[in-house]
Amino acid sequence: MTSLPPGLDWWTNHGLPEVHRILRLVLPFGWAQYSFTLNALIESLLLAPLCAAMGVQIVNFRLAFFSDAISHSAFTGVAIGFLLNEMLGRSGGSFDPRITMILFGVLVALGIAMIRRRTDLSSDTVVGVFFSTIVALGLAIITAGGSRTADFQRYLYGDILTLDATDIAVTAVLAMVVLVAMSLSFTRMTLIGLNDDLAHSHGVSVRRYDYLFSLLLALVVTVSIRTAGILLVTGMLLVPAAAARNVARSAGGMFRWAIVAGLLSGVGGTVASFSPRLDNMSTGAVIVLTAAILFAISLVGRRRVK
Repeated sequence: MTSLPPGLDWWTNHGLPEVHRILRLVLPFGWAQYSFTLNALIESLLLAPLCAAMGVQIVNFRLAFFSDAISHSAFTGVAIGFLLNEMLGRSGGSFDPRITMILFGVLVALGIAMIRRRTDLSSDTVVGVFFSTIVALGLAIITAGGSRTADFQRYLYGDILTLDATDIAVTAVLAMVVLVAMSLSFTRMTLIGLNDDLAHSHGVSVRRYDYLFSLLLALVVTVSIRTAGILLVTGMLLVPAAAARNVARSAGGMFRWAIVAGLLSGVGGTVASFSPRLDNMSTGAVIVLTAAILFAISLVGRRRVK
């Protein structure tokens, strides 16, 4: 059995169990006695503000289709992972599809960013070409071997209740990296979202930040797949940010409101999915539906302000 790295080993055997113990003391609910539900709650606390923060820039950059293309690249990344696992399995080895899911997502994101900068085609056209190609490639790989579809459903729909200590650790590290990067570059990225030429005139390297944003978005989307699934991850990114856009009066206000909306929908949706009436529903679906309710409320609030 392969030993875990020291930091991850401590987190798995001591850190996460201690967090579970504290949560059980403060949460007077029956579901809090189970480790897998507490893991889901912790993941929501980490992932929801992370997705919301990225969603602000997606809305400002008008890149909803771009984020959808990256989420569907996970489809092909997982398919490649299944293929490698099948090939290695013949010699007694194994391969984790999450590795190719993340790497392929990053490759697609950077590829789209590069082609957008080197062609006269519109962004939507470039994204559409990539989108069609990667989905077709994924379908070709999956359908070529029927046995590869057996475990694909958890990536398609997501299953936050199956996350382990490693998944939570990866999300925590990514959350810290992304939130720090977004905080440091928020003003520059906001300028780019308004106008590339305006950003250039203020000395902002648009190309560098374009690649940085594409990389961060790819990492967030692929890590979120296990929670929301390929079909719903774009909703976790966009809906809280869209709700924040309705009520915020400044760029900074939108950033803060998006995080609040993300937390409310993420944690609220996760907890709601533990109720007996929603027990058979996908947690990712409940999270996105909760965000949609917040969006509807934000529309009402916006009309009243006007």
